[in-house]
Amino acid sequence: MTMRDIHPIRTKQDYEEALREVSFYFDNEPEPDSADGDRFEILTLLVEDYEAKTFPIEAASPIEAIKFRMEQQGLTAKDLVPSIGKPNRVYEVLNGKRGLTMEMVRNLHKNFDIPLESLIGA
Repeated sequence: MTMRDIHPIRTKQDYEEALREVSFYFDNEPEPDSADGDRFEILTLLVEDYEAKTFPIEAASPIEAIKFRMEQQGLTAKDLVPSIGKPNRVYEVLNGKRGLTMEMVRNLHKNFDIPLESLIGA
């Protein structure tokens, strides 16, 4: 295949063909700035674009982001008390019965480095 053979990925068949070729390059990575290196880079971008459009991944909810950080750092609900408030409030937030306030968002971001975008659901 030549550079002229590269085209947008529009169908599942196009996608599967591009994946086969990209997987070959993963096993035999070409030199950057070579013809094969350029082809690999372009095909990778086309595959990424197709996957983003075809298989979108929804952002985690603020509660999922908090629970993920808790799992990552081995935290318990008790560890969230300084950021959220009394234990019953922590449980209400984690169970989705109470929303996060801006103060809680700031505290969770500052204390646990949870991205602000994840906490405000942006």
